[in-house]
Amino acid sequence: MLIGKRGAATTSISTAAADRITVRGRDLCAELMGATNFTDFFFLLAAGRMPTADQSFFLDLALVALAEHGLTPSVQAARMTYAADPAALQGAVAAGVLGCGAVILGAAREAGALLEHVLKRIDAGATPDEAAEATAHEHRAAKKPLAGFGHPLHKPIDPRAERMIALARARGIAGRGVDAATRLAAAAARVWEKPLPMNVSMAIAATLRDAGVPAAIIRGAPILARAAGLIAHLAEEAETPIGFAMASQAEEAIRYVGPEAGAANA
Repeated sequence: MLIGKRGAATTSISTAAADRITVRGRDLCAELMGATNFTDFFFLLAAGRMPTADQSFFLDLALVALAEHGLTPSVQAARMTYAADPAALQGAVAAGVLGCGAVILGAAREAGALLEHVLKRIDAGATPDEAAEATAHEHRAAKKPLAGFGHPLHKPIDPRAERMIALARARGIAGRGVDAATRLAAAAARVWEKPLPMNVSMAIAATLRDAGVPAAIIRGAPILARAAGLIAHLAEEAETPIGFAMASQAEEAIRYVGPEAGAANA
């Protein structure tokens, strides 16, 4: 059964022939290999055009910021999967990527949606501070987390976010996104009555938005970045394994509280 609308099946990304590979209308070997870096090539693949200098700079900045963050859950999943089957590098990378979600690594999408919510309030007539304050109160009242704010480790600031915002201002691309993000940070501190620092996900959403990077690239960048970090951890796992050690540490750290053997039948 054919599901969906019938029509011509097409792609605009690439095609291959015996003597060439065409990517977005460019000859891969003659025009791209040796002439473009991977960040710009990723942008070309996803957006269909080469990035501007600022788009290239801030996308690359985001990829560097997110590629590595220690023994995160996604890294642990990848290393333990690799320990179980060293022949399946691709499976171990996939295990780590599957551990990337809205809580770990993937909050840039939610942060971007939050920014748009604030900006819609401003467009409807609220001042920037009023829009940020109302959004913070709205989330606090609903007991909803404020996407892109707070971090279990980086307190009172996320140094990655601070650096990205500073560079956005220094390079002159900071606009409505960065302004809304910084006002939200101030409003969150007032509403929650404690520092709730902007984290790197909000900084990425704000700076890439202001640089004009398409939303699809902003959503995909964390996955691409973390894949690089996972490959590095798996290369190290092959040389100095810790996958099984992490598994045994989990066994020791988590206490069994169920019934003793035979108790269920007593």
